[in-house]
Amino acid sequence: MPRLLQHRLDPASRVARLMFAEYGVPIEIEDIKPWTREPHLLEINPAATVPILVDEGEPPIVGVLAVIHAIEERYSPSAVAGLFPAQSRDRAEMWRLLDWVLLKLNDEVTRYVFEEKIVKRDKRGATPDPGVLRVAKANLIEHMLYFNWLFATRHWIAGDSMTLADFALAAHLSSLDYLGDVSWETSAETRQWYARIKSRPAFRTLLNDRVAGMPAATGYADLDF
Repeated sequence: MPRLLQHRLDPASRVARLMFAEYGVPIEIEDIKPWTREPHLLEINPAATVPILVDEGEPPIVGVLAVIHAIEERYSPSAVAGLFPAQSRDRAEMWRLLDWVLLKLNDEVTRYVFEEKIVKRDKRGATPDPGVLRVAKANLIEHMLYFNWLFATRHWIAGDSMTLADFALAAHLSSLDYLGDVSWETSAETRQWYARIKSRPAFRTLLNDRVAGMPAATGYADLDF
């Protein structure tokens, strides 16, 4: 059984978990706190980041891009369409938006919220910096405007079919939603899309996640939110 080293609110880890769940592959999860830089983690990944995929008889796969490639190559069922579009034009759009989410959205929003609300609290018991969170929230508003426009013009984020880019965005928004940082009332189009993807069986594993001492925001696990 593949083993995934992850943090339960880390969006990159959540992308991998959604892929495994969508493909019906059971996995063993090892929940870690990468910021503690434990020796066993540094031996595998000196950068101390997750996710890390460990398969028996194979070297560890480190980093979100390498992990999603490994999952697609090793576990994508041949009987159904995978999360990578068959047409090159559609794949290009998927990669464009995957890049937007994994890099731009993460760098401008998610990593700041995660650092302030999760890492600071765990490392030092410190309170979040309101100034940092204000900037992250302002950036998120701009991203949501773009996502709203996309979902007003197409069924899924990259086109007519669900792709890995949808899972990436859902992973980030689910983490932010857990922490109460998504204003759904001003994001009708994205909210409608999120309600659809949130209802998929693959999403159940994420909706059951809880962080000790930090309850999920109201509506996090509700399909009708």
